[in-house]
Amino acid sequence: MRRHSGSQDGVIVLAGEDQNDCEIMAALIRAHRPDLAATAKLVRINDPVRLRKKSGPDLSAAVKALAGKARAKAVQQRAQLMGFVVHEDLDGFTDSDYRKVRTAVAEELGRQCGGFPTALAIAAWESEGWLLLFPDAFPRVRPRWKVPAQLRGRDSGRIKEPKEQLKRRLGAPLFRESDGPLVAREALAHGLIGVPDGRNDSYSDFVRDLDGWT
Repeated sequence: MRRHSGSQDGVIVLAGEDQNDCEIMAALIRAHRPDLAATAKLVRINDPVRLRKKSGPDLSAAVKALAGKARAKAVQQRAQLMGFVVHEDLDGFTDSDYRKVRTAVAEELGRQCGGFPTALAIAAWESEGWLLLFPDAFPRVRPRWKVPAQLRGRDSGRIKEPKEQLKRRLGAPLFRESDGPLVAREALAHGLIGVPDGRNDSYSDFVRDLDGWT
């Protein structure tokens, strides 16, 4: 993660499926909680998150391990742990199954992460579905890109495999996963994150978690 300007007296730890997803989450944190981002370094733990299919003791053990690594990262950085963001793609829609998965993981995070706030990003269908909320950011990354009308202003949590749709319909050059952070940064730079075009309940849940941090 890149260092934010200003005094760095804390850390926000990110855990996700990969570096690209964590970079997207970092842009969203900076947009929604600039107060915290101004005084905290955003750092990543490398272990890929695999929680959504776990339950019972397996889920508890996996979350406990992640929480322990978040605490260890803060110790390594010699900084206060100001928050912990956990990302995983749902690979599904924002339906009743999504709600069950999110509730189970969020409750376990609450049990295992006493003493510091958490935010859960169970992205439906995947992180690219969240990026569709900021369609005007895409041509700022590649001038020839244009999000088609069929993908704009929708409930992007109900769009199947948005990454593949972007690859097929965005235009040249071909959209790649590594472009996701670039889109998120452009959305941040141009104030687009504050005015999403459309909706996605999984994104709203994540933002609500961030808003609850003190």
